[in-house]
Amino acid sequence: MSEATLAAPEPRPTATVAPETMSWDSRARRVVTIYLPLACFVVILLFPFYWMAVTAFKPNAELYDYKTYNPFWIASPTLDHIYKLLFETAYPRWLLTTMTVAICATFLSLLSSTLAAYAIQRLRFRGSQYVGLAIYLAYLVPPSIQFIPLATMVVQLGLFDSPLALILVYPTFLVPFCTWLLIGYFKSIPYELEECALIDGATRLQILTQITLPLAVPGLISAGIFSFTLSWNEFIYALAFIQSSENKTVPVAILTELVSGDVYQWGALMAGSLLGSLPVAIFYSFFVDYYVSSLTGAVKE
Repeated sequence: MSEATLAAPEPRPTATVAPETMSWDSRARRVVTIYLPLACFVVILLFPFYWMAVTAFKPNAELYDYKTYNPFWIASPTLDHIYKLLFETAYPRWLLTTMTVAICATFLSLLSSTLAAYAIQRLRFRGSQYVGLAIYLAYLVPPSIQFIPLATMVVQLGLFDSPLALILVYPTFLVPFCTWLLIGYFKSIPYELEECALIDGATRLQILTQITLPLAVPGLISAGIFSFTLSWNEFIYALAFIQSSENKTVPVAILTELVSGDVYQWGALMAGSLLGSLPVAIFYSFFVDYYVSSLTGAVKE
């Protein structure tokens, strides 16, 4: 054995990190980068709903005396505000009117958008891409610009102060976005399915109703959620085109009927806002899976 071999230094042992330390570092990193920002986001997002609920069930004595009572908690819950809202105002009528307008406007918008999106994406006529772009650009027009011509048409047709006016006006800003959304969703459905149906002798209407629409259910539900939510919360047109108290929608009625001069009935206002937001939340919770799937893609080839 040579002297060089005998004099070779021994390799130094590499430093090892304990599994507990690695686990602790990764857990702390997840808390700082994921859970802490998510918790802040949830608190900020849900705090208005918590404040509405607290105010809706607080008696007036607690609402106006923050020195004695905690503003973030209820000492003596009460249903007086909800009782007043349901039995001393026309809130059930406002809720029914809002529901009717939202459902009818959503149905009309989905029907028109489906036909327009299918024609633009599948029939492929000359200039179809520009037509689709023009329809989407119509969505970018502010409602305040459309207000004057729409008001003129509503008055000339004798629809002023009628829920039918809102049902016919709301699709003007719902159809463009829904059409643009459905164009993108129809594009993700393989065209080979329709070609096979055409070879078998199916008509375009049969293909649309029996093949394309069943595959496009997530996209239709996504467009329906968008249309229903905007119709439910719309304020400008409902304020301008509806005058009588019994025909008002919930967003307009709780602001105009529950505020007398400079006196705000905060308990009834918050109760009306809370009850008015529940149908949208329930509607969304039933179809959230379809809504997410519509954002991630459609049928894979």
